[in-house]
Amino acid sequence: MNFCKKITAILLTFALVLPVYAADSINGFVFGDANANGRVDISDAAEVLMKVNLGDKYETELEKKVNDKGAAFTLMNADGDGKLTAADAAHILKNTEEEKKVVLGDEQFDEYIPLLKGKRVALFSNHTGIVGNKTSISDEEDYEGSDLVQLGLDKSGNEITYGEHILDALIERDINVTAIFSPEHGFRGTASAGESIDDSVDEKTGVPILSLYHNNTHYPSQESMDTFDILVVDMQDVGLRYYTYYISMYYLMDACASGGKEVMILDRPNPNGFYVDGPILKEEYRSGVGQLPIPIVYGMTWGELAKMINGEGWLETGKDTCKLTVIPCRNYSHDMKTNLIRKPSPNIKDMRAVYLYASTCFFENTYVSVGRGTQMPFEIYGSPYLNEKDYPYSFTPKSMEGAAYPPFEGEKCNGKSLREIPMEEIWENGINLDYLIGAYRDFTKENPDKDFFANPMAGERYWIDLLSGSDELRKQIVAGKSAEEIKASWQDDIKSFMEQRKPYLLYD
Repeated sequence: MNFCKKITAILLTFALVLPVYAADSINGFVFGDANANGRVDISDAAEVLMKVNLGDKYETELEKKVNDKGAAFTLMNADGDGKLTAADAAHILKNTEEEKKVVLGDEQFDEYIPLLKGKRVALFSNHTGIVGNKTSISDEEDYEGSDLVQLGLDKSGNEITYGEHILDALIERDINVTAIFSPEHGFRGTASAGESIDDSVDEKTGVPILSLYHNNTHYPSQESMDTFDILVVDMQDVGLRYYTYYISMYYLMDACASGGKEVMILDRPNPNGFYVDGPILKEEYRSGVGQLPIPIVYGMTWGELAKMINGEGWLETGKDTCKLTVIPCRNYSHDMKTNLIRKPSPNIKDMRAVYLYASTCFFENTYVSVGRGTQMPFEIYGSPYLNEKDYPYSFTPKSMEGAAYPPFEGEKCNGKSLREIPMEEIWENGINLDYLIGAYRDFTKENPDKDFFANPMAGERYWIDLLSGSDELRKQIVAGKSAEEIKASWQDDIKSFMEQRKPYLLYD
């Protein structure tokens, strides 16, 4: 039920029975955890509604008081008539709801549009750059099973519509957008993983789209760098080191630092920002699926990560050489679990995949499929080389948009589905190595003549070594180490990283 319906229902219920509640016209009525449920929320404001008389006075002042137990709110009687009204309580209820809403960086036009006036602007974005994450179901609350609903659809399976894209928002406000840089999967987010994408032109605006995934070149050309003065970044990521969008941001920051260009990050929440997990990438294992010495799950927004890239001297030009501005989110904290509004890439199709990706991506380029070429990638895994008795779940990959020629195309894969595991368990486990270790042991027992990790070509590294950031994880699994033993070996580095990142954090 939305806010207006809640207020109407409460007022109708108590219209004839509410007593006058005496209140000091200066100090007002203070409520904290009014209904003693252990938190201050909308239900406490409803409790206040039950204690005040009806009225139509909406002029009020709001003062937020914070103490060790949380927030309390003071409702003032602005007109000095010596009493509080239901209208006053309704007003404060509305304000408390608005205070809780996360405001994205791209929504804060007054903060950044003046900084772009008179400059040539390049935009690094894709289909996820929707201002404020506005959709036709923006106010819809979470419900049981929502993690399995494909992003881009409502719970009835109908396609949702999206609000204004950052490109259109900038042009509408007379900002001179001269170029768009697009990452892996392209500006529209439909190309397959690693697919080469040609430059093009945005049909609606006529702005050139410059691909950072063109002919195996991921670094911007000097010609493209000459087209702008400031780079604006607005894109949804999933917060994992082997998810490639941040690497494109890193390359662009590096080029901007070298060329004396400014960079502005319009920050967004990280859906995996509530924890840190995984080994740190070693320098000799830098690749297209890992560029920075950070854990697999680094628990930072792009604004925070960009500050760390700049401050730690990870750019070729050295420490603090990028002219960086971050427009932070408001009302966001790292303990939040925020939902995405559309698929960030073709094979991350729902929120369950967003959370499982940290654990199941290790199957890529092994003898086990992670479900590319199905409607449930990263939520299932299987192989023709695993026996049906131990792996009763089955699927058959096929080519589709975003998954051309998937592994084991047309072959029955015996495996497991992770779609019924409680979300709380997935969140608590973080990176879960049991899936990988179990499949490795069973595969090796059935196929002793084959290398589960798929021997790389001469002179190249195992793909899992690139994903994990060294050869240690692979060697630990081959040596028979348990998931608990392996994760324990990461902890000292994780603690060091969390200390290292502290100066760059923007959110609690």
